[in-house]
Amino acid sequence: EKALSLLREMPAAGVQPNEVSYNATISACEKAGRCDDALSLLQKMREDGVQPNVISFNAAIQACAAAQQPDEALRLFKEALRSVEPSCVTFNAVLDAVASPQPAIA
Repeated sequence: EKALSLLREMPAAGVQPNEVSYNATISACEKAGRCDDALSLLQKMREDGVQPNVISFNAAIQACAAAQQPDEALRLFKEALRSVEPSCVTFNAVLDAVASPQPAIA
């Protein structure tokens, strides 16, 4: 929550968030288990005119893997392939997402 709060405070302090600040916050969301926030930030980047890079996608895909959302991870992976050069981390993140055990449906 603190990372999200700091990102929101940046413009009031006269500092426009850039890809580094967005990537750090998306990564913090992933580590905190806040996949929805990570995905929202990826969208907000675009709305704010900041182009997501491979690190942005890697962090968001890792958030999907941690949240056991393989379909969303694959969607982001396909989106990433259209706009950035994937890295080994990109492939490892999506592999982790699809290889993770899925929750049982009761």
